[in-house]
Amino acid sequence: MSATEPRINPHRPIRALPPQLVNQIAAGEVVERPASVAKELLENSLDAGARRITIEVEQGGVKLLRVRDDGRGIPASDLPLAVSSHATSKLQDQADLERVATLGFRGEALASIASVARVKIRSLAEGAEQAHELAGDGQGGWEGPLPTAHPQGTTVEVRELFFNTPGRRKFLRTERTEFGHLETVVRRIGLSRNDVELRLIHNGKPVFTLPAGEDQGVRERRVGALCGQPFLEDSLYIEHSGAGLSLHGWVARPSFSRSQPDLQHFFVNGRMVRDRLVAHAIRQAYRDVLFGQRHPAYVLHLSLDPALVDVNAHPQKHEVRFREQRLVHDFLFRTLHEALAQTRAGADPAVSGEADSRAPDALPGLAHSPGQFQSEPVPRQGGLGLPTGGGRGSSSSLSPGRTAYPEPPPFEHSHRIQEPEDGAEVPPLGFALAQLHGVYILSQSAEGLVVVDMHAAHERIVYERMKREFDQGAVQSQPLLVPVELPVSEREADLAEEGAAEFAGLGLEVSRVGPEKLMIRQVPVHLRGSDPIQLLRDLLSDLSVHGRTARLRESVDEVLSTMACHGSVRANRRLTVEEMNTLLRDMERTDRSGQCNHGRPTWFRLSMDELDKLFLRGQ
Repeated sequence: MSATEPRINPHRPIRALPPQLVNQIAAGEVVERPASVAKELLENSLDAGARRITIEVEQGGVKLLRVRDDGRGIPASDLPLAVSSHATSKLQDQADLERVATLGFRGEALASIASVARVKIRSLAEGAEQAHELAGDGQGGWEGPLPTAHPQGTTVEVRELFFNTPGRRKFLRTERTEFGHLETVVRRIGLSRNDVELRLIHNGKPVFTLPAGEDQGVRERRVGALCGQPFLEDSLYIEHSGAGLSLHGWVARPSFSRSQPDLQHFFVNGRMVRDRLVAHAIRQAYRDVLFGQRHPAYVLHLSLDPALVDVNAHPQKHEVRFREQRLVHDFLFRTLHEALAQTRAGADPAVSGEADSRAPDALPGLAHSPGQFQSEPVPRQGGLGLPTGGGRGSSSSLSPGRTAYPEPPPFEHSHRIQEPEDGAEVPPLGFALAQLHGVYILSQSAEGLVVVDMHAAHERIVYERMKREFDQGAVQSQPLLVPVELPVSEREADLAEEGAAEFAGLGLEVSRVGPEKLMIRQVPVHLRGSDPIQLLRDLLSDLSVHGRTARLRESVDEVLSTMACHGSVRANRRLTVEEMNTLLRDMERTDRSGQCNHGRPTWFRLSMDELDKLFLRGQ
């Protein structure tokens, strides 16, 4: 027999495990590292009504982890029970289990921790005259309760974690790594409870202190301190209730995305959770405003009846199960989807979602390529399908109720824009000056220079119009003057024939005129200038991927995005000043116009101060 093979005696009788071993097995589920211990102790403090909690840590929490609170405390008679298995004051019967309103409830945390570390508990219960102390040796032995000095509340001291289980201790990482995990736990607790003051100390040095407060200013300062001021400044605050659910918190604008999901904090009734249903709903809300594989950032709090959520789904209580999953998913999706719809280009960031304003060194092309303005005459191509009026800023024909902006003054070599005529305000994206290499629109706003990616911006405008029309069942078609034939494979012809109704709903009339031939007779009005053959090939590819026509309808936004891309202005297309200004006005009125359908930014703004720094003015 190999030395590494387990020695199993087939004749061993079944017997009950000793309590110490039972607790160590339980500790394997709830005590992974010092951060796990901190989470359990902090949740106990919060459940005890603490308003001030101090966390003292040495060597990342392996040598010492001390949590002191000012909560209700533990009576001396209850101390021995507090460290026994499955003993808790938070549940009395099965009805309580179905409506768990506390963070902790299993009644095994202290017993599990005490089986793998030396634990000392000091506590003065509310209304008691004398505090008491209970000390454990980590081997199942306890001393006390003995009288001691302690203010109202509880202090739990955990020393030498895993000292008696070296196999577990060798899996711990460096002090820095372990403290990083522990600090993350404390920060998440800090985000969940603004009404509790938290102090974190590591190796005798204060790490941070979070003052308590319920007003919005304190909440924002705490979010800024824990998640970074850039996140707070580039986020939308939302607060919405309905169907027995309530959601509030901060969601980052699409321009503030992350390469990793490291700034995602979601709380259910104050409990930090990682839930696939929640993650999917949020991801869907960001679906067509995030670039590539970027991840959204958020700090969100969901409140609902405790009876509608099962928190007993994971030993570490990281996961939950919602009894009305579809309701929760739709509520989250719709709330966030509507909030993100307000991220319009040029909008006031305090109201909706202004696009990212980059630092000067993020746009070196503007700083170091002075000869790129395309002012020479260029042969003009066909129009965009954007109606224009007589004035440079006219957009009155775009839709009812739109304001036509007056002709702006001529551009001067001054670093401040003049006021428009007739006392009208300068629109948020300003007035167009020129095109740069047939790709970007340069506009002069009240704050400075606005640069717009005309294809990305027009793609979003067309996409949002098509979504709105599709939702209203009002997609308008235009017959082709000469129907277009398209040779395809037999499988593609079959797909087109099966999906004819779906195509018609999208404003595209396609019929099969042979075993391997299709005929395109009508296209959506918005796409009348696009290549109908390439459009249909792309849609057939989508249909092939989705597998059946029902999936195509379920994925209609993806299809509309493909169609909008075909119908938007292409690069190197020369626009008149009127067309450029019409595009700018449309951006200001279109939902999510800060990003194209693929999540790329559609515009950037450089303020006059940033431009002055580029040219060292005033220095």
